[in-house]
Amino acid sequence: QVQLVESGGGLVKAGQSLRLSCTGSGRALANFNTAWFRQTPGKEREFVGTINKLGTTSSCAPSVEGRFAISRDNAKNTVYLLMNNLKPEDTGVYYCTIPGQPYWGQGTQVTVSS
Repeated sequence: QVQLVESGGGLVKAGQSLRLSCTGSGRALANFNTAWFRQTPGKEREFVGTINKLGTTSSCAPSVEGRFAISRDNAKNTVYLLMNNLKPEDTGVYYCTIPGQPYWGQGTQVTVSS
């Protein structure tokens, strides 16, 4: 079993940046590909991006590609979501998860003001 904890959310202005962290405990997060999703107001949970367990391959959804990037530090059991040039429509709760496994964090709130 893996426990996931997201952190790093907050209130920022449009154009600013945030870095979210997803830290795993229990089984090492390094054993798993990891993904980020977000729940924005009025919409279903949306895929943001994913990274493989070695950190050699990552990809992001078209809606955030070029602004967001995913990385990981397996020595710290942590996956990161770097969000640049944030827009008000990026507001939502961001979650990390392990694809194909029933493990989700509690989420971290990101609010972007215009």
